Amino acid sequence: MAHNHHDTHCHDHCCGEHHHEHEHHHEHEHGHEHHHHESTKKQLITIIVATLLLIGAVLIEHNTNLATWQLLLIYLIPYLLVGFNTLKEATEGIAERNPFNEHFLMSIATIGALAIGFLPGAETQFPEAVFVMLFFQIGELFEGYAEGCSRESIAHLMDIRPDTATVIRDGNELTVSPDQVAIGETIVIRPGEKIPLDAIITEGSTALNTVALTGESVPREATVDDEVISGCVNISGVVKARVTKTFGESTVSKIIDLVENAAEHKSHSETFITRFARVYTPIVVFAALALAIIPPTISQFTIHNSQFPVWLYRALMFLVVSCPCALVISVPLSFFGGIGGASRKGILIKGANYIDILAKVDTIVFDKTGTLTHGRFAVEVVHPEKCNESHLLHLAAHVEHFSTHPIGAALRDAFPDEATDGCHISDVEEIAGQGICAKVEGSIVCVGNSKLMEAVGAHWHDCGHTGTVIHVAIDGEYAGHIVINDQIKEDSVDALKELKAMGVRRNIMLTGDSEAVAADVASKLGIDEYHAQMLPQDKLEWINGERRVLAESNINKIAFVGDGINDAPVLSRADVGIAMGGLGSDAAIEAADIVLMDDKPSKIPLAIRIARRTLRIARQNVIFAIGVKISVLILAAIGIATMWMAVFADVGVTVLAVFNAMRALKIKE
Repeated sequence: MAHNHHDTHCHDHCCGEHHHEHEHHHEHEHGHEHHHHESTKKQLITIIVATLLLIGAVLIEHNTNLATWQLLLIYLIPYLLVGFNTLKEATEGIAERNPFNEHFLMSIATIGALAIGFLPGAETQFPEAVFVMLFFQIGELFEGYAEGCSRESIAHLMDIRPDTATVIRDGNELTVSPDQVAIGETIVIRPGEKIPLDAIITEGSTALNTVALTGESVPREATVDDEVISGCVNISGVVKARVTKTFGESTVSKIIDLVENAAEHKSHSETFITRFARVYTPIVVFAALALAIIPPTISQFTIHNSQFPVWLYRALMFLVVSCPCALVISVPLSFFGGIGGASRKGILIKGANYIDILAKVDTIVFDKTGTLTHGRFAVEVVHPEKCNESHLLHLAAHVEHFSTHPIGAALRDAFPDEATDGCHISDVEEIAGQGICAKVEGSIVCVGNSKLMEAVGAHWHDCGHTGTVIHVAIDGEYAGHIVINDQIKEDSVDALKELKAMGVRRNIMLTGDSEAVAADVASKLGIDEYHAQMLPQDKLEWINGERRVLAESNINKIAFVGDGINDAPVLSRADVGIAMGGLGSDAAIEAADIVLMDDKPSKIPLAIRIARRTLRIARQNVIFAIGVKISVLILAAIGIATMWMAVFADVGVTVLAVFNAMRALKIKE
């Protein structure tokens, strides 16, 4: 029911808010909710009053001997009260030359039921006419309620939008709207406040509640030099942070934008239903007309004979039953629910059409660094030759103290107290493409690759471990080596196992890393196929080649999962692109169709489960609705069905379908 109203109302809501209207946002959101609750209340009161009036009218009819036209006047009161909006929508449809909607079907069916009693030999059907309208309104009430629920689940995402920011200007703290803060300004975030803009902490440390963004309930620690994302809530300490993005570019604005515009991308099932209703309604109207006119004419009955009202009544029932409400509402609602439910788990799906594709994915292509691995180096093994492990690490960490390279950071992390042990370092010299040499407590220590060892005359040897090998020489003599490796994410193994179990046929890894590193990660994760030393354009070519092979099939879809800037082109080329949103680059998040807010690969199988379940619910609704309708239509045509059955076949089915669609909101882990 009211699907046209449903779509526009959804569309207005989704598209009507932009960042610069941010200050009106809360009034708008609050106003919207308030309006929603108000109209539901009004609808409920109308239904109750009309029901009481209908009961009164039935009692009057049974206990008095009024003429048919007098009864009509009594029944018209509840009929117009409860049916006014439906009649209005039907009239508007006719005026706009778009008459074939469910309001039109309901209106002619009920007006016909009111008029049928005036035909010779026909019985009055006044209570039925009012009842059909009443039930139609009850169906609308449920639809509004269900839509309100899924909207609230999306509105809870809106709670992440911060209202104000405290910025330091000329030594004073000012409270301003987040869109008035420039990049590079310093903001103060107190405990309990939402982080208004993406920033880097310059002072203080705290714990952050990221549940609204990632669905992750464990607080995340953050200290100086850590990036904080807008929309998180600061839990414990007061921090100062330097703003890195304007409000329009910040994570929170982008997320809200994504969710608000998700409704724009209609899924195939949804667009099918809308097209279906457009073709279906006129067919039904003409079929009903034929049912009312042809059988009595064939029997050569004159209009005065009692057969005409019988067939007219059947035709009217035919109209009531054939309303496609259950389909028109429940399918979009299932998708809406699926998107809302996924967003609660930190999975942002940019449109209903991606749910369709995701459910059919059977090949998943992963980028390695930052997707399956953390993209952070850490020391895996230390092999000393001239000294003990800790001394070797100690020397390497000191030499790499000033290096900006991730390898330097990994060495410093492995020996954190190098800053406080009072060692004296001088004459630091960085040799491009080889490493660093420095004087530590009087000895010349060189830390770097094999080329550097050869340059200083140290006899190095290779290591059996996969990873980046860092050699160390002291005064030209080989002292040992340290192996550094990118760390695999804790849940990558489980995620891949689960995908296999779900029937995803192929898991493929594409990486720019060396063959040895790729082979090592692939064997640890149990990946079927990998391609190493790929440049971004190689990945793109590879995906295009795969898609050409699969282009003919509607069943096999390719998903690409990535996180870096260089993944953006590939993300937009795959059937469905999935970006790691927590630490992923903006370009990747923009290009992707689905964003995982906490960078966990285990969210991929969850997203596929949500998609499959949403589609299953939509399919159940379609089969159930069409099945019940066809059976009652057959009964109506042969004269067995009653108006009450017709009402159930329309409104009852819709209510059940809406309840079923609401299951899509609840996501089981």
